[in-house]
Amino acid sequence: MKKISLRMQEWELFFKNKGVSTDLINIYLPYIEYLESQNLPVVFEAEHLSNLLGIKPVILYKMVSSPSSFYRSFDISKKKGGKRRISSPYPSLLICQKWIYENILMGLKTHYCAHGYIKSKSIVSNAKAHLNERVVLKMDLQDFFDTITINWVINLFSKLGYANNVSYILASLCCFNGALPQGAATSPALSNILLVHLDMRIYRLAKKYSLTYTRYADDLTFSGNYIPHTFIEIVNEIIVDFGLNVNKQKTKLIIGNKQKIVTGISVKNSRLQLPRKTRRTLKQELFYIKKYGLISHISKLKIKKPNYLDSLQGKFAFWTYVEPHNEFARHV
Repeated sequence: MKKISLRMQEWELFFKNKGVSTDLINIYLPYIEYLESQNLPVVFEAEHLSNLLGIKPVILYKMVSSPSSFYRSFDISKKKGGKRRISSPYPSLLICQKWIYENILMGLKTHYCAHGYIKSKSIVSNAKAHLNERVVLKMDLQDFFDTITINWVINLFSKLGYANNVSYILASLCCFNGALPQGAATSPALSNILLVHLDMRIYRLAKKYSLTYTRYADDLTFSGNYIPHTFIEIVNEIIVDFGLNVNKQKTKLIIGNKQKIVTGISVKNSRLQLPRKTRRTLKQELFYIKKYGLISHISKLKIKKPNYLDSLQGKFAFWTYVEPHNEFARHV
């Protein structure tokens, strides 16, 4: 007979005191032991999860069965045209998502080539990996969050060791309309966790071609001395095989001395810089403000943003972040 640990003995005594049958105890103990060995919180069923989340069971069931009641959806304009759908969870659901992130997702592994939504990494670290390379290839995953379906998320929680019903409930709290919603607290972490094997496959391919690979959310970047067109086709096949799609209109192969922009930052030379156009625009705005005054400048350009000055200061702060040695940006 297998000797059980002191921790499991405590659980066994707890169940016996609660009048749980021996058959159920024999099911529960291995379940608990496995989850605790992975440093994951033990969740038995819906009512237990509602207690852990600090909400009433009826509210939890409603979140699962009628998620539209717990989201506010709206569209924002993309920089290069089109709209992006944002589904923002109401506070009650947001609390649940934050619990899932902090207690389950935060401890799970991501690939080191992923730079988006990861502490200590940013668009700057993503761009820095591609400094001063002769060739840069940029690819984009189409409808990124929408193509990561609830079945992927259910499967993840199941593989972690959770019971089927628990996996379904956890996944339902993280998904909306059958996929990851852009705006949920759990979506960024889940996207990185669920794409670990994709990152691994693409990284190994890039290594064979002596290329550097990074991914920032849906932006894939490769750089090196030479990238053949067949490489693009192979990457596309890997992505499709994984269950995602490439937005081929955004695939760009930049060769030689042309400006190379990676996640909004120029990597053409040995130091990161803001793109020329961005630097020029910021310098121009500052010049006109100093020459004509802030009020006159805002009136002349018919700027209606109430937080225009804060936004401008934020842009200069970001410029300093990207180029800490730039004297002009530092002394604004």
